[in-house]
Amino acid sequence: MPIISDPSEFNEDELYVDLRAALELPLFLKCEGFNFAGSVKLKAATEMVDAAEHDGVLRPGSVLVESSSGNLGVALSVIAASRGYRFLCVTDSRCNLPTIRLMEALGSVVHVIDRPDLHGGFLGARIAYVRALCAADDRYVWLNQYTNQGNWRAHYRTTAPAIARRFPHLDVLFVGAGTTGTLMGCARWFWQWRRRVHIVAVDSVGSVTFGGPAGRRMIPGLGTSVPPALLDTSYVDDVVHVAESDTIRACRRLAARGFLFGGSTGTVVHGASTWLARHGRRDLTAVAIAPDLGERYLDTVHRQGWPADVHGEDTLGGSGELAALSRPA
Repeated sequence: MPIISDPSEFNEDELYVDLRAALELPLFLKCEGFNFAGSVKLKAATEMVDAAEHDGVLRPGSVLVESSSGNLGVALSVIAASRGYRFLCVTDSRCNLPTIRLMEALGSVVHVIDRPDLHGGFLGARIAYVRALCAADDRYVWLNQYTNQGNWRAHYRTTAPAIARRFPHLDVLFVGAGTTGTLMGCARWFWQWRRRVHIVAVDSVGSVTFGGPAGRRMIPGLGTSVPPALLDTSYVDDVVHVAESDTIRACRRLAARGFLFGGSTGTVVHGASTWLARHGRRDLTAVAIAPDLGERYLDTVHRQGWPADVHGEDTLGGSGELAALSRPA
């Protein structure tokens, strides 16, 4: 086992779950939640902070500020605490309470936006708040995960090569689309070095990332209400959109097998399952990236009755649908 002094130095990059028995489909799940931040976002956060320090943007006395739905905020909280920076996370009312409490436990300040922007939704409102803050006080340093090239470079350097080493004959890679940093880093690497790998982006219904209509989304993580600046669709071969009811179903189906994953992972798994079932190929080698684990979703995705008891029975398709979700598949 390694001995470390900085929490960003540890990340389990070689763990996969074989889902062939659970789903009866040829799918391996790359688990990215086994680090001190609990998600794949530690990679991008480390890359962006390292670059800002190297370029002299981050200096003693600087205050990090970032807009995040949760996971990147936790990752930056871990790094800020370990390196002596103050950090302000600007999130919104969809952020899980355990995630907020975790950031606060690490010494960060969390500002929750409770009213969406008329055109840009919660994300637009969060970004507007960060911009106003930075304009008013030059101590604040905004890494801006939505445009920062370090976001995708982290996965070009680490995630994609790790997958290729473990699966040299990979056919299909499924990647969830949020800021699209993970998606773009992996897609660029495989386009350059393994062009035959089919790249499938998995997005949430209600996200505008790939040009779909905006809609209400309650599960944080994947999907956007503002088109991501990092996205280059020429690297993406296919897109699958997943309804939040299917995200919940996938999370609970995995939990029934002893694997507790988060909402982003449930979305990716359902999207991959849908794509593989539609193409009817059992001989493919397919990998999906699991961004997070499930502990932060115990009060939402993994709680029986959610979201009906909070938002009403019709939120995810009616009482019959919600009742079905409470029973393992």
